[in-house]
Amino acid sequence: MRKLIALLAIPLLLLSCSSLNHKKDRDGWISLFDGKTLNGWKKNENPGTFKVENGTIMVAGSRSHLFYDGIVMNHNFKNFEFKAQVMTKPGANSGIYFHTAFQQIGFPSKGYEVQVNNSHTDWRRTGSLYAIQDVKEVYVKDNEWYEEYIMVQGKNVTIKINGKTVVEYTEPENVGREHVGGRAISDGTFALQGHDPKSVVYYKDIMVKPLPN
Repeated sequence: MRKLIALLAIPLLLLSCSSLNHKKDRDGWISLFDGKTLNGWKKNENPGTFKVENGTIMVAGSRSHLFYDGIVMNHNFKNFEFKAQVMTKPGANSGIYFHTAFQQIGFPSKGYEVQVNNSHTDWRRTGSLYAIQDVKEVYVKDNEWYEEYIMVQGKNVTIKINGKTVVEYTEPENVGREHVGGRAISDGTFALQGHDPKSVVYYKDIMVKPLPN
């Protein structure tokens, strides 16, 4: 009987430990990255592009995407606030996808991309809602940490760089019907982009605050 009780207690203990790793802070923010492992994240093609280095997610290598696949909201977010500390190296290109879904190959076809790019040849700069509402100005420098913030509430998307609003976008009502499974506000997970072998980017303090639907 004692063995049975012990065996039954193991899943509860694991669940409790898992919950502790995802505790909300006093403002409701929940960490998606433990700073030590990629637990809760899922790589697609070229998995070597992503690794943990000095408490950060280092992105360096051939095209690949790292999808959040963890227990927070069962990795399905609709209305939310998201923020991460980001640092780009010169010439780097990356992105943060939201309302996306895991796919094995290629750039994610579902959801929107928020650009991470301060000096790459692509003129769409950090903070752009990629190819939807683009930012030409450069608000932050390579080799420096900055905060990239995304909020989705209903059909509204707000993007901030170091607290400065750079995008305010309201999706037209017919977009969801015209582009089912494509660039439309719906629900889904987050993904970090590995763009090309010359692009080196670091992410840390990756946080989400779910908002009421």
